[in-house]
Amino acid sequence: MTSQAFYPIGTPGQPWGPAEIAEWRSRQVRHRSYEAEVVSKIDKLRSRFDVVEYGVLDYAPDRYPLFAIKSRDWRDDLPTFLVTGGVHGYETSGVHGVLQFLERHAADYAGKANLLVAPCVSPWAYERIHRWNIDAIDPNRSFRDNSPAQESAALIALVAPWRERVLMHIDLHETTDTDESEFRPALAARDGKPNEPGEIPDGFYLVGDSEDPQPEFQQAVIAAVAMITHIAPADAKGEIIGATVVAPGVINYPVRSLGLCAGITNARYRTTTEVYPDSPRATPEQCNAAQAAAVCAAIDFALARA
Repeated sequence: MTSQAFYPIGTPGQPWGPAEIAEWRSRQVRHRSYEAEVVSKIDKLRSRFDVVEYGVLDYAPDRYPLFAIKSRDWRDDLPTFLVTGGVHGYETSGVHGVLQFLERHAADYAGKANLLVAPCVSPWAYERIHRWNIDAIDPNRSFRDNSPAQESAALIALVAPWRERVLMHIDLHETTDTDESEFRPALAARDGKPNEPGEIPDGFYLVGDSEDPQPEFQQAVIAAVAMITHIAPADAKGEIIGATVVAPGVINYPVRSLGLCAGITNARYRTTTEVYPDSPRATPEQCNAAQAAAVCAAIDFALARA
């Protein structure tokens, strides 16, 4: 089923040009503060971790420094784990779940693992509660050479020295009701294509890599999260967001060919979390806790097999 649902920018069937992107940008409103809600929490971690500024988004008149947190006791003989959040700025628990992990759990891995953590990859979008960056580009389709998204390019450069050494990468996301009400219609309008309505799953799920799915790893993460919040069931077609459910709460995508963040290293274990914050069965606190639990379970599984 397709629909030419009205979107207030552009002409149906015609991709956006610079004028439409400029109009879209003019409509974006700051709703929250990256400095107050994210950077202030990162600053509190400086006594325990090394904080690295790995880039700056110069989106005049705004300027957004990009921060990563590294283990202070980094050792070349220890396995390295990459945790990323806020690739899509509107996915709140992706950011605050990372911060909760750092505040409450990361110290447990001191002397056991090297942690490299980027809590908020897309701060401009975080403030505007949006999926895209300032140029109407989705960073999570842009993790490739010569990326058109500054956010993606900066993270690729940060990770490059450890690309071959990362053992596990977990990227924290959400699936929200606004995916259907705003972001998919906007995507269809931007690309001049018909909108294809989908179904939002109620619950937590994971997106593994179809080229290297690591099913035991995925199920270990699902089992840990199931103790905190509910796992999304398959729909009537046996799918979640159009992909076949291969195990409870798990689907697979070809992450590299899609330019997804989960494909930026050669990690043996990689996954993308998806929390559903709009569920009547989940609170914001549960969503953050589920993300943090997923990170711990992913590290624990990989560490036990390092």
